[in-house]
Amino acid sequence: MATVVNEQVASDPYFQELFADRIGGISYGKGNEIYKFEKIKRAKRKALADYPNRSLLDFGIGENDSMANAKVRDQLAIEANVPANRGYADNGIADYKVAVSRFMNRQFGVELDPSTQINHCIGSKTALSMLPACFINPGDITMMTVPGYPVAGTHTKYYGGQVYRLPLLPENDFFPDLDSISDDVWEKTKMLVLNYPNSPTGQVATREFYSKVVELAKEKSFIVVQDAAHILLTFRGEPLSFLQVPGAMDVGVEVHSMSKGFDMIGWRIGWVCGNAKIVQAFADVKDNCDSGQFAAIQRSAIVGLDDPSIPAAINQKYRRRLGKLVATLRECGFQCDVPGGSYFLYTKTPKGVQGGPRFANAEEASQYFITEHSMVTVPWDDAGPHLRFSVTYEAADEQAEDALMAETKRRLGSIKLEF
Repeated sequence: MATVVNEQVASDPYFQELFADRIGGISYGKGNEIYKFEKIKRAKRKALADYPNRSLLDFGIGENDSMANAKVRDQLAIEANVPANRGYADNGIADYKVAVSRFMNRQFGVELDPSTQINHCIGSKTALSMLPACFINPGDITMMTVPGYPVAGTHTKYYGGQVYRLPLLPENDFFPDLDSISDDVWEKTKMLVLNYPNSPTGQVATREFYSKVVELAKEKSFIVVQDAAHILLTFRGEPLSFLQVPGAMDVGVEVHSMSKGFDMIGWRIGWVCGNAKIVQAFADVKDNCDSGQFAAIQRSAIVGLDDPSIPAAINQKYRRRLGKLVATLRECGFQCDVPGGSYFLYTKTPKGVQGGPRFANAEEASQYFITEHSMVTVPWDDAGPHLRFSVTYEAADEQAEDALMAETKRRLGSIKLEF
C-alpha cells in the first residue's frame, strides 16, 4: 500500500504544492465534484447517443441564437482593414465612449461624461471579475443575490473576501431581503452586486427598490454594482437603469453588455458607467489586466448603439418566444408567467412523475428530462428547486418555433407531472 501511495505522490508535478489556496492549493485538480453544466453536457451526449433519431430540445442554452445585425457585421469588415485600428485600444477609444453616452441619454435619460464616467470592458464578465480588485481586502464582504452569476463572488474570494448570499425567493418577489441583514455583516460589506432584469428569475427592478439600495449604501458605506446585461430584454414596463434613480451616481456603477440586447455574443464588448471615481478605479485595474478590445470591434459596436431598431427587434423576438413557451408549459402543468425581463423562464420544479420517479431537487428533475425525454433545462437549487428554460434555442422562423413548442407539448404531455 505504501508503494502505491508513494507512486501516486511521485506522479504529481513538483509544483502541485505551489498552487494557490484560492483554487484548491495542493488538492488542485484532484477533486471529483462535477460542475452542473458539465453534468448537463454529459447527459446531452448520452441522450444523443441513446436516442439518435430523437431531436434534442435545448432550453439550456444561455446565449443568443442569432448573429449580430448585418449592419454591425458589415462595419466590422470595413474597420478590420483600417490601419489605425490595428494597435492596442487600452482603456477604450473615445468614439465608443461618446456613443455609449449617447445611448444612455437616449435610452434612459442618463447623462454621463464619456471621458470620466464610462469605460469599455471586454464583456461584462471581465468587468465583474475586476471590480472586486478595486475594493476587497481579506475579510471584506461582497453581497450577492442567489441564484445568480457567480463571477464577482469568485474573485471576491480570490482576494480573501467573503460572499454573503442573499436568496431570491418567490415570497419576496425575487428581491433580496435587505432588512434582515445584521449590523456586523453591514460593517464588513464593501460591495453589493445586483442583477436586474435578473438572471435567472426574470424579475425587474423598481425605482422604489433602487432608492432603498441607494439610501442603504450611503448609510452603511458600501458601493453598488448593478449588472445590467439583460436590461434591453425588459418586457414589463420600460427598461430601468440604476443610474436613473436619484443618488445612484454617488454610490455605484452599472455594467452593460452588448451580448444579449444586440446579438453580439462572442464579440466581448460592454462598458462600466456611473460614479467617476469607481469607473477610474476599474480602469486602473483593467489597464493592468488587458490592452483593450480590438478597436475595430468597438467602432462596429457604435453602429449598434446608434440604431434603436436593433435591440427593439431582439426584444420583440424573445418576448414572443417566452409567450409561446409559457403557454406550452402551462398546458403541461407548470405554473409560470412571462418574466419581467431576460430570455430566461424560471419556474418551480415538478416533484415527480405520476407512477414514476420522484425528484429530490431540481438537478434530479433536469437530469430526468434530458436522459428520458431529450429536453435540456438548467437546474437551480440555491433558493428552492427551480428549473430555468431559455428561449435562445435555434429556430429559423416562427413556424420552426411553433413546431418546437408542439414537440415540447407532445413529450411533456406523455407523462403526468406532479407539482
